[in-house]
This record gives sequence, C-alpha cells and structure tokens, in this order.
Amino acid sequence: MSIRSLELRARAVVEGFWNGLHRSPYHGFSVEFTEYRQYTPGDDPRHVDWRVYARSDRHYIKKFEDETNLRCHLLLDRSRSMEFGTLSHSKAQYAATLAATFAHFLHQQGDAIGLMTFDEQVRELLPARHRPGHLRHIYHAIESPAAGTTTRLGTPIERAADLLHKRGMVILLSDFLADPAELEKPLLRLAAIGHEICAFQILDPSERDFQFQQSSLFEDAESGATLHIDPAAARAGYLDRFNAHQQSLAALCARVGVSWHPIATDRPLGLALFDFLQDRARRGRIIRRAS
Repeated sequence: MSIRSLELRARAVVEGFWNGLHRSPYHGFSVEFTEYRQYTPGDDPRHVDWRVYARSDRHYIKKFEDETNLRCHLLLDRSRSMEFGTLSHSKAQYAATLAATFAHFLHQQGDAIGLMTFDEQVRELLPARHRPGHLRHIYHAIESPAAGTTTRLGTPIERAADLLHKRGMVILLSDFLADPAELEKPLLRLAAIGHEICAFQILDPSERDFQFQQSSLFEDAESGATLHIDPAAARAGYLDRFNAHQQSLAALCARVGVSWHPIATDRPLGLALFDFLQDRARRGRIIRRAS
C-alpha cells in the first residue's frame, strides 16, 4: 500500500501472489483460474505456456481463448464512508487496490473487464472489454476522486442489472454500511440473469473490533452528524449491533447465492486474492464467454 501508483500496486500484489503460490503447498492451485491443464504426452508443445513453466517448473497447456474467457464487472463503492481509516490507508484506498488487483489478474488471463463506480448514484461506467489500453482506462477511473456523500447500494446494483444482460461475473466492493433489506431485490435480479456475484465487504479493523480507548467526538462521514462517545460504555452495544448486521448480510448472501467475503484493511491483499480464488475452486464454476 506504500506504492503510490495504483497500477504498480496491483502488479506487485499479483506478482507476489504468483511467487507465494510457487513457494507454497498449493502448486497446482492456479490451474483452475488461469484456465490451464497439465501437459500430457501427445499435446501440441506449441501450446505450452513457458511463463508458467518458469514460475512453477511444471508444463501447463493453456486452453483455447473462446473456451475460457469470462466477462467480469467490478462495482466499486466510492461513497464518503469509504474514506474512513485508522491505518496508513483508508477503506477506499484498499478497495481501489483490490479492484485494480482483480482487473490486472483477470486481464492477464485475457478476460474482459468492466467497471462501475458509485455512491448514491453511478459515477463511472466502463463496459467489459479486453483490448489494448482498456486496463489503463480502468485504473484511471478507479483513481478518480470520489464525488458523492451517502451510500445507496440498492440503486447502483439495480442499474447494473439494467445494463449487464450478458451473464458473467460481478464483483461488488463496498463497506456495506446500509440496510441489508434494500439489497435483496437488486441482487436477486443480477443472479436471475445468470451472473456469478462476489461481494467483498471492506472494513477498517476499528469498525470490526471497536478498539477505541478514549472518549471522543465521532462524526458521521456522510451526514455530518456528531456524537460524543465513551468507547468503554458503548463497546458492547456497538458490537452486538455490528454482529447482527454482519449476520444479516451473510444470511442475505446465502439466500441469494452471493459469495460473501468480509475483509479488514489490515489483511494482505495477496491473501484476499487467494480467498477469492479458493472460493471459486469450492464452487467449481467456470463462466464461458457468452455468444
């Protein structure tokens, strides 16, 4: 996160992921996601991916592009609440880097990537493409300054359902500090189209654990309302309500068939990428490019 360039941060995470995978027990793990299979005698050696061989010391055959490419849409929350952070980086910076990491990783596979940024309304919209220069447009849009204040998650998800008619993957990155009830209908619409939906809840560790020590004046980043709070007196009630909110979100995602990933901003980004790919391995799903 100390790297200033978003593109270089994303590249560093992905390259670190590959290197870590090579040193870990999960040597064959990447095969399911880079759409490779192990070389067997009789395969055409022209289809061996020598870059993968250099990383893993194993011979893999890349499947044909028309069998493997997917269409992925990144939905990124840019509302004011995402600017909060008690670490060296905010939730917004972490979410932007994770979105760029997914874009870089999927682009390497030849997948088409689109982007929608939103707060109370849609701000940026880039269609899913795989062509020279498109990834740079994705990075630029992700880095654009946030303009909104409040979060209305249901509205941009409804808009996505209106626009994304060809099934693919939808990755939603937000802090999900909203009423879960407003999300069920739009998520069901997306799922009914046939999209595989992955939701990443980005939270600061202090939001999860409420480890504030001193009495302070807390300000709502979106409404501007202030409240003086003694953390010792408020912690138990806060955690009860926070955990109830988390359980509601998890139950909603389970009902709708959304893959749910709550992540704190102190978690290494490479591990967040690994969690995402491991979840897809468990689901055993590959989305082929729509005709």
